[in-house]
Amino acid sequence: MKHHWVLTVTAAAIIAALPMTVEARLTEALKPSEPAPMFEVEDYGIEMASGESITRPDPELPDVSQYNREAVEERLSERPDERPNVSVERIAGVSALGDFVDEGRAREWVIRQYSHPQAILVNSGKATLDDVFRQVDDARYMERNEDGSYIIRLPLVVRPGATLEIRDETLRLSEERGAFLANDSWLFVIDSTIIGWREKANGPATFQKKSNFRPFFVGWGGSETFVLGSDFASLGYNQSKSYGFSIAQYSKYDNARLKRSAPHAWLIESTFRDIYYGFYCYEAEDVAIVNNTYRDNIVYGIDPHDYSSNLLIAGNHVYGTLEKHGIIISREVNDSWILNNRSHDNGLSGIVLDRQSSNNVVANNVVHDNAGDGIGLYESPDNLLWGNRLINNLRNGIRVRNSTNVGVYHNIAALNGTFGVLGQIKDLSATDRNFEEDFYHQAVSLTVVGGKLASNASGPLSTDNPQYIELYDVDMRFPRSDVGIHFDGVLGAYQTEIFDALLNNHRAVRLTPVGD
Repeated sequence: MKHHWVLTVTAAAIIAALPMTVEARLTEALKPSEPAPMFEVEDYGIEMASGESITRPDPELPDVSQYNREAVEERLSERPDERPNVSVERIAGVSALGDFVDEGRAREWVIRQYSHPQAILVNSGKATLDDVFRQVDDARYMERNEDGSYIIRLPLVVRPGATLEIRDETLRLSEERGAFLANDSWLFVIDSTIIGWREKANGPATFQKKSNFRPFFVGWGGSETFVLGSDFASLGYNQSKSYGFSIAQYSKYDNARLKRSAPHAWLIESTFRDIYYGFYCYEAEDVAIVNNTYRDNIVYGIDPHDYSSNLLIAGNHVYGTLEKHGIIISREVNDSWILNNRSHDNGLSGIVLDRQSSNNVVANNVVHDNAGDGIGLYESPDNLLWGNRLINNLRNGIRVRNSTNVGVYHNIAALNGTFGVLGQIKDLSATDRNFEEDFYHQAVSLTVVGGKLASNASGPLSTDNPQYIELYDVDMRFPRSDVGIHFDGVLGAYQTEIFDALLNNHRAVRLTPVGD
């Protein structure tokens, strides 16, 4: 399912077109986490240039319409229509369950199952929930309720080569008995509900504490997961690969034996709520998260992580995340698209790119009323922000921290609690960051073209010690302060020249250290 390959090339090409200056190349040559050279205000010079030198055409964005009901049904029709085989067996030796019995975690299921842990295994063929129910044929493990819904009281695993289709069904996963759903092959969830279930309360397994077990879903390396028009709710807790809805490659140790390709998934027109992480992935590729609703999740709404690539996050409505960000990609999540999402009223920022996530395009999103920044780039160089609207966020409209070669084109940042756009250098040595795994450079450089920076509490724009900053056609009218616009630092030293170039002469401005 390599449906994003062309998109990857396009995204990388878009970012490659951003200016690569001498200063940026010097920054790239720094050792990991080494601070860039620090400059005084008098070290900088100002250069005027034509606007054409730093403008660029609109990015060619991917066709989101290809992720639809017909495409999912076509994928399902390609699976062999073979008679299913389902069994209940001990979990030892089942690759999809290894993570949950290693390092003492098996105790969780021994306690909940009152015996040696078992699982329901879809071993082969194409199965429906009714097939699973009839072949299990034991109410201790799986039961059909009076309303037609099913409840499972064991982990349910789709084994390699098999297909499980859940269509127009409600599947409840028993919290007390330690049920969860693991896909090691092909899973289709269409117009259905998957919900963590608290049997004692006869209701959803709503979040209580991060350490408390709740049922979850995981799609492993080599798997294909398709979710369409469905509802996932009350899942996940703070344990590895048990976060709620996860698409994850096997560990290096396990995959040396299993040799699985990266996992893939399409999530389309569905709802994810009351989930510890609404979405999480690890070393995933070709994931499409399109036109979904993520609401009232616990730590993150959408959280692609660790060396994932070729992701499309488009048209989603993400809000009410309790603790942290609505959408975040972190630790070398590259060559991806975050488009046309609405992210608001989240515990921290609306959209974040973190820990060396590069060659990504963030375009046409509406991000408002978040308790952090609208969009934050943290230690993530070589990204493009295009046409986003960032309104009434508690901190900055856009924050670019320790990130170089960032393009900020045609964005609107208004009524934010500090700056419209902030370029920031920050020493992270006092944090618990692993600087070998999560290296960074204490340097910032950005190009700001077009758009409006209006009525932000601390001002339209600020940056400290940039490797370079380029400005053109930026509307900075309507300051919130009674004294008008007042830059500090290097921008303040050239404020008159900057406004003369931008407003009177319609020229681009470039500030850069001039050297000795």
